[in-house]
Amino acid sequence: MERMRVLIADDHPFYREGVRTMLSTVPEIDVVAEASSGEEVLALAAEHRPDVILMDIKMPVLNGIEATRRILQADPSIGVLVLTMYDDDDSVFAAMRAGARGYLLKDATLADVLRAMTAVQQGEAIFSPTIAGRLVGYFGRSQAALPPAFPELTEREYEILTLIAQRRSNAEIASTLFLSPKTVRNHVSNIFSKLQVADRAEAMLAARAAGLGHDPR
Repeated sequence: MERMRVLIADDHPFYREGVRTMLSTVPEIDVVAEASSGEEVLALAAEHRPDVILMDIKMPVLNGIEATRRILQADPSIGVLVLTMYDDDDSVFAAMRAGARGYLLKDATLADVLRAMTAVQQGEAIFSPTIAGRLVGYFGRSQAALPPAFPELTEREYEILTLIAQRRSNAEIASTLFLSPKTVRNHVSNIFSKLQVADRAEAMLAARAAGLGHDPR
């Protein structure tokens, strides 16, 4: 195992202490800093430039998804490994879109965490077995069910149109995709223009007619 500089980002002091204690048993790992919020991890990542960040998702001030996106925009060489209790599809895919290279649940063993950290440091992608199985199943279903409709839409617009078909409000879409309300409004406006529909109701009807709108939750 190569020597590794690690930053732990989690808003629970007890959990951070547990992870730090666990990693202290590995001579090749140096825990260079700990962050209790998304805003704090941004500053510490810029200051210490760790090899790997263990990133929780739900943190105050700035969530781990947005923190990951901003950190990797500034320094793509940092490997982000999400370590969280959330295993829902929205969280997993948002982390992937933000650039996280790995996604583990907090019940992972030390061996699992070390293996994932090593993979992330080397630029590989790694997921816990449960998450990996769900990803395979999800993409298998998506490829089988993906309609050849709306080729004019971008991937993000198609994603938002699907949520519109599920009767999600702009606020709900923003929360689900970790976007700002203004960004969602802009995408919705582009969708209306490209589909040549007058309003949300017409967009929903067009989407449902194309087979969109199934909510997997």
